[in-house]
This record gives sequence, C-alpha cells and structure tokens, in this order.
Amino acid sequence: MFPNLETERLILRELTQDDVQSLFNCFSNEEVTRYYGQEPFIELQQAEDLVDLFSKNFAAKRGIRWGIERKGEKGIIGTIGFHAWSPIHRRAEIGYEIHPDYWRKGYTQEAVTEIMSYGFQNMGLTRIGAVVFIENEASNKLLTKIGFHKEGILRDYMYQNGLAHDTFVYSILNNSSTLKFGKSEEVS
Repeated sequence: MFPNLETERLILRELTQDDVQSLFNCFSNEEVTRYYGQEPFIELQQAEDLVDLFSKNFAAKRGIRWGIERKGEKGIIGTIGFHAWSPIHRRAEIGYEIHPDYWRKGYTQEAVTEIMSYGFQNMGLTRIGAVVFIENEASNKLLTKIGFHKEGILRDYMYQNGLAHDTFVYSILNNSSTLKFGKSEEVS
C-alpha cells in the first residue's frame, strides 16, 4: 500500500492520472526543468507516462514518488521522492521539483524533511544521496541547510539542452548527528 504522509501544510500522496495536467504544468515549465537533466515536456502524454513510471517503480521497489499537495487545496504543486532505491544496500537518492508559483515558501524543505524521516524510519535507509547541478543554488543551499554533506563533484555527469554539466553529490546518513527532523506520520 502506498504511504501517504502529512506535514504541517502539506499532504504527500500517491500520484494518479488525475494529476496529469498539474504534472505537465510543472515539467513543461523551463524554470522547473532547467536543472533537471531532461527537456521540458511538450505533450500531455509525457505526464501520463511519468505517472505510470512512478507507479511501476514503486511496485518494483526501485523508487517512490509522492505528489505534493497543499492542505485544503486540490491538485499537486510538485513531486518528491526517492529513486535509485536499493533496499539491499539501504540507500536511495532524493529528487524533487515544485512549480515556480510555490517557490520560496518553505514547501520544498517541509517535504524533503518529511520524506527523509520516512526513508530512515520506515524504509530502513542508511544513506540518502542527492545529485544536484552545480548551478542550482537553491537546491544546494537547501540540502546543506538540512544536514546533507557535499561529497564531491561528478564531472560532465548530466546533460541539459545538449550540454554536459557538472553536479555536486551529497549524502546524509541515518546515524548523522545533524538530522533535523522528527517522526513521520502516515495518513490514510
């Protein structure tokens, strides 16, 4: 069963085909995909396919992706989750995006800290990693602020608009003394 989570202002829930238009609105926005390692969506079918991919990845224990919804309002403002999930090695990488209309309001930090808690406490993760374009100042600052450690640079690691980009690689460990979040609460 898919774990729905709740924070002070957000519901993190399973994505459905009802979210296709909102997902398209995010992934077709060049500001959102600028540091994502993929080109902006140009067809609604791409968002439909992404919902299906997230569902298949969860079923196969390769990843888990939540839709981010503000409490009291229908529709997602972005997504967040784990990919490259390796249960046997107790690790996963975090990824997220939020529509620019909701930037600089603390939603990303709220969602990230909630799923970190879920990953460590409920999924048994020991390590959560992140790979971030060097130019993505907002994500680099956020990850550092909440306790991720920069481990190095992956040179020419991701392509965007046909150009290779260097990325920072980050991690946070379950035994880290810098963890800054509390216990996750599931909602039905």
